[in-house]
Amino acid sequence: MSELKLARKARLLRWLMNFYPPYLGAGIRVRHISDDFRQAQVRMGLRWYNRNYVGTQFGGSLYSMTDPFFMLMLLQNLGDDYVVWDKAANIEFVSPGKGRVYADFTITEQLLDEIRQHTAGGDKYLPRLHVEVRDEQGTLVARVQKTLYVRLKPRMRQAGAK
Repeated sequence: MSELKLARKARLLRWLMNFYPPYLGAGIRVRHISDDFRQAQVRMGLRWYNRNYVGTQFGGSLYSMTDPFFMLMLLQNLGDDYVVWDKAANIEFVSPGKGRVYADFTITEQLLDEIRQHTAGGDKYLPRLHVEVRDEQGTLVARVQKTLYVRLKPRMRQAGAK
């Protein structure tokens, strides 16, 4: 895909995600998706409708703001020859979110090379990726670990076996 098409796709995805009903309902905003899908930034303000019982960020919303990004970024960077699914997730709540919070996602070339190497023979690979949720002062609010399932599509596994 050309760089221009990929950049348009990133802008369109950002726009669509900002109007995605679960994100609207939680007050989540996608602030940035880089043209190459290697970086993304998401934020969530503290509102009356996303506070928990004690008045801080609701844990489900904190997780929700981190949910699809690694999968989407890997899909765009690995291309149509790969299956990429979220397999598991873990969130550790470190401190209460008392205001606006942010999550910054990054996919490196090293990670992409590692995935390609582990899946070249047709095997699945389960990379564990991490993202931190921080408040405006930089205080760690939550750590999220995502395990993804990555594998070459069957047609590519068969082609590689010839």
